Amino acid sequence: MAQGHGQKVPRSAEQKSDADREEVQRAFSTNCAGCHGLDGKGGERAPDIVTRPNIRQLSDAQLFQILQKGVPQTSMPAFSHLGDDVLRSLVAHLRSLQGNSATASLPGNAQRGRELFFGKGRCSGCHMIQGQGGFFGSDLTAYSRGRAPETIRDAIILPNRDLDPRNRAVVVTLSSGKTIEGIARNEDNFSMQFLARDGSLLLLTKSAVKSLTYRNESPMPTDYGTRLSAAELEDLVNFLSSVARDSKQARIEDQDDGE
Repeated sequence: MAQGHGQKVPRSAEQKSDADREEVQRAFSTNCAGCHGLDGKGGERAPDIVTRPNIRQLSDAQLFQILQKGVPQTSMPAFSHLGDDVLRSLVAHLRSLQGNSATASLPGNAQRGRELFFGKGRCSGCHMIQGQGGFFGSDLTAYSRGRAPETIRDAIILPNRDLDPRNRAVVVTLSSGKTIEGIARNEDNFSMQFLARDGSLLLLTKSAVKSLTYRNESPMPTDYGTRLSAAELEDLVNFLSSVARDSKQARIEDQDDGE
């Protein structure tokens, strides 16, 4: 049936989705690619925002704030003039470039992964998640946000790869002869905050320390590749990803309730 002159033809959801994707790609190309590159992996005037860990680890809210307000004393300008909807679309587009599509279906089972985290894997002995677990390792509630499944899996089975020097194992021998192992925090010439394996934070004076041995390795076990099967690793990755996704959604809902 012919349409009247000037009458709009309703688009299907699929057509609208394709058009929206093309629109946000144009927005990225126009406003971001000139500095960061079309693939987001850096250009002559701005850094890689796809693979750099310090960018991938930012929450969507933090990325939105950067787009909205810019970064003072850098070449990153504010893009608030584009409007909040466009900025949110740009954040989502960046996540897709980072390989973190929210619709991606992960292998494995989150419930079995949870059982591994708090059971056989003994992850909760060091790490906390959603308020449960240990204090020695980092809180993993939001760890998987902005990280690809392969990156999460590698961090589990290859903890010494790309090791942050701040997280390397340290062995302290006290003047009394007692030896403790953990991670050094806020060290200076006279003292050290020391996080022991039991999660306790100790303030040590250097005068009470006989020797310090810094190991170029993580305190995390290196045998998860053999301790856990490939299927179990998939379950664990799925669990960590689902927790990060759920915590993000809960935060968004809390923000909406507060408005």
